[in-house]
Amino acid sequence: MGRLRLRTSLFRSRFAADLLSRKTYLVQPNFVFNRLIIPLNPNSSPTDFTPTANFCSFRAFSSFPTAGNPIFDLNNYDDDQKYAEELLVQDEDDDELGKISVRAIFLCTSVDLKGLQVELSSHVVRPTSRSTNHTALKFCNFNPDYMEAGVEEKSSSHSYMVVFQYGSAVLFNVEDHEVESYLSIIKRHASGSVLNDFETRNDDYVVKEKPSLTDDMQGGPDYIVLKNLDIDSIRIISSVLGQSIALDYFVSQVDGMVKEFTDINRIMEKTGTFTMERKKLFQLVGKANSNLADVILRVGLFDRSEIAWREAKYAQIYEYLREEYEVTQRFGNLDYKLKFVEHNIHFLQEALQNRKSDLLEWCIIVLLSIENIIGIYEIIRETNIIGT
Repeated sequence: MGRLRLRTSLFRSRFAADLLSRKTYLVQPNFVFNRLIIPLNPNSSPTDFTPTANFCSFRAFSSFPTAGNPIFDLNNYDDDQKYAEELLVQDEDDDELGKISVRAIFLCTSVDLKGLQVELSSHVVRPTSRSTNHTALKFCNFNPDYMEAGVEEKSSSHSYMVVFQYGSAVLFNVEDHEVESYLSIIKRHASGSVLNDFETRNDDYVVKEKPSLTDDMQGGPDYIVLKNLDIDSIRIISSVLGQSIALDYFVSQVDGMVKEFTDINRIMEKTGTFTMERKKLFQLVGKANSNLADVILRVGLFDRSEIAWREAKYAQIYEYLREEYEVTQRFGNLDYKLKFVEHNIHFLQEALQNRKSDLLEWCIIVLLSIENIIGIYEIIRETNIIGT
């Protein structure tokens, strides 16, 4: 009874001390669990906790406290306390960072921005540059009537959607279950090729706000840390992510053409000929040229960003994200694949042209043969008439 009372007393005193300590309270579940997994008696065996039938082995009850093994291992307390403080520092550092989820989606090849702006005129953010290939929309996540006076609004308190004319949409601070409702608005103004759910391209990213950051930005794996996320930062991040996800779509289109020409070459290797029609070849020519034109002209992969040109901090974000997503390298790979497609197109065009020339030559030969036959027949006929 005395041992049980001592153990209970030690447990309560130690647990109360941990609760009163602010540092360990924030990580209390892990801290307490780390304590409880230590055995009550490291040197004990399982039989020490099993009741026995030998009554002589029971010790006499006494109201005086007796020495017993402590509930917690005090030898490792300093190490555990240090571990708890390290966890506290990490938690405080994470609390300082305002995490904002970013999702880039490519869902069509063209969007009517004017119609979209008319429908959501109250949510349109005033442009800060002369670029007309996108529009930024702002949605409040709280009721402004209940906003306290003097409290500054933050970008993380709102949801943003940046829509580009070439079909990309970048969503900021939008929950997963709300994404489809935002996309349904864009689809009402979509034109060109509207992608289905299987063809739609998605990419996730994270932006973190840290006002105490010494530099304007700091990069990391799949995230970027900014001192302040404003509307220009949102536009810069959206421009790179929108171009990246669109480039991913066009690369997949070119990969499909490369695969088609590869299959044709394998058939030619086995049979020595190919069966592609001239119309199909022209369709591939038009598709390759339109993809290259869309990437360069409509997506504006190499257009200068006016916001990045105006301020150095935005230029730093712009260059970092382009390097992070390897935009230039990926376009180089796309251009290399298009050159392969172009080479195959020229080869097949020459083959079809030669096939057409051969057909014309055979037609000429047949016509000449028919003409000769008719001439011989007339000669023979005239000879027979004269002979009679």
